[in-house]
Amino acid sequence: MELARSDFKDKYLGSYLGTFWAFFQPMLLILIYWFVFQVGLRNEPIDNYPFILWLLAGLIPWFFFSDSISSATYAVVQNTFLVKKIVFKVNNLPIIKIVSSGIINFLFIGIMLLIFLCYGELNSIYNFFVVYYLFCLVSLVVGLSWFTSSLLPFFKDIGQIVNSILQIGFWVTPIFWSFSILPAKYEFIFKLNPMFYIVQGFRDSLIYHKGFWEHPWLLLYFWSVTLALLIGGAFLYKKLVPHFPDVL
Repeated sequence: MELARSDFKDKYLGSYLGTFWAFFQPMLLILIYWFVFQVGLRNEPIDNYPFILWLLAGLIPWFFFSDSISSATYAVVQNTFLVKKIVFKVNNLPIIKIVSSGIINFLFIGIMLLIFLCYGELNSIYNFFVVYYLFCLVSLVVGLSWFTSSLLPFFKDIGQIVNSILQIGFWVTPIFWSFSILPAKYEFIFKLNPMFYIVQGFRDSLIYHKGFWEHPWLLLYFWSVTLALLIGGAFLYKKLVPHFPDVL
């Protein structure tokens, strides 16, 4: 936790407003999206829910995912002093970056819940399942980050590949568009994206009031992929750790 707090502060070291930017930039992005789609394009309510609520339920978990993966991918190359000179449990480096990203993203999850409360929508026991989907999100990010951060010291292109995939993933994940508009024959392709399960899960918990057990095949698929990433990522990371000092 101490290293995560230090990493969070270091991101904004030297700027006059410091950590203010950590809060300002995502809030500005949310306001822009809200203005464009709600005010400018006058998007209709989706399933009789205000568009801003439907949007936040998909956008906030994506912010957490994108920020954590982008940061954790560089965990090893940005901490060479810990890898080379100090006896340190190196496999914690990506987790430190994820916790650092979580400091701001958990705050935004709190703001999202407050907005839902102001709209009078936090009125169901199903709302508590957000905690389960947060656990799913963190598990997915940890598994992916062990892969990307361990490969980056050997293949510098990994960073650009991750950024490109995140850009594509942002638009193929139903964040701004409703999954119901897709022809049925294409639905399974988009469901292969693990973030579909999490985004849909946030909306199920906060908007549609459904339990995670109501999608058993999606649950089984998501945890099969996530556990494979966690086990495979941990194995790969452990195998490559002895070689980090040689390539950094």
